[in-house]
Amino acid sequence: MGFYLRTTLKAGPFRFNLSPSGVGVSAGVPGFRVGAEPRGNYIRVAGYGTSYFGGRATTGPSPQLQPTLPATNRPDEIAMRELSSTPVQHLIAAHPSELIHQIRKAAQRRPLWPWIAVAVGILTLLSAPYGLVLLVPGLPAVWWLRQRDVARRSVVVFYQVDDAPAAKYAYLTGSNGFESRIQRVWHVEAEGTLSTPYQQKINAGAGALIRRSTGALDMAGPPVLVTNIAVPSLHGKERSVYFLPDRLIVRHGRQYADIPYTAVNARAQPQRFIETEAPPTDAQCVGTTWQYTNKSGGPDRRFKHNRQLPVMLYGRLTLTSPEGLLMVWDFSRPDVAASLAEALDRMR
Repeated sequence: MGFYLRTTLKAGPFRFNLSPSGVGVSAGVPGFRVGAEPRGNYIRVAGYGTSYFGGRATTGPSPQLQPTLPATNRPDEIAMRELSSTPVQHLIAAHPSELIHQIRKAAQRRPLWPWIAVAVGILTLLSAPYGLVLLVPGLPAVWWLRQRDVARRSVVVFYQVDDAPAAKYAYLTGSNGFESRIQRVWHVEAEGTLSTPYQQKINAGAGALIRRSTGALDMAGPPVLVTNIAVPSLHGKERSVYFLPDRLIVRHGRQYADIPYTAVNARAQPQRFIETEAPPTDAQCVGTTWQYTNKSGGPDRRFKHNRQLPVMLYGRLTLTSPEGLLMVWDFSRPDVAASLAEALDRMR
């Protein structure tokens, strides 16, 4: 399948090899072994179920009629509702798994090598020129610690995906958005309804305000996960979601939780949006409005520097689960949101 990358993975000085007999581990430097030993996981996903080796298996905003606007004009007067999921700990309790336990431990480990590098540099400068001798053992020690940190902060997973799950995952990784380049992705963090005529007047006639942050759509996966497949990912400032063959992983800061696809609902809808920034070139403009409008929708002449704003047609993807997952993403192209929602529905 197109989503397979390799059968050999590297984490620090360790090299992991997938063979018919399982996952083999070898040190990356001949004659030298680093003390940290990341675990290797082998997961097979096929039509008859999911098999885990190296880890135990466990089971486990409504559409707006009017366009929305970024929360920039007098947001203190608008009651903003945070679009945040239930705490990650609740999601972990609902769907515990050994893989998430390993990922959470790896993500919480702090790298040591930058501190040692700074200490070696300071000692070298303070004791110059004789301190240059410290670089002889110091530089190899820093390199060794960096390799050790990479290994300690890595979780190695080999996936083998067969039968119908392979076709579904290939459809997800090849869905519109991951294969084609989309210019803008946003994570919608909060929204507030504009309930009075005055609030709508000073906010370009919008029906709601949202607070959003720039996101990204790629195949990178979680930073601590070393795997042999490309992992479709939606990255946000504080929250991200990663799509694996057998589960969906949610990140909030340094905390991670996973949810089976059967418990995830994905809904796509077109979203009219009054853009106050430079609009993306791949988005469709469906109209214009004024920053300050009158009752008829025209410009309010009482306001100076009343600029005209484009009304763009974006796509919105909303992810929810019965346990309280809520993530909202906007895309500069509606077809990307619709394609992702269809692909995630197939994964169920």
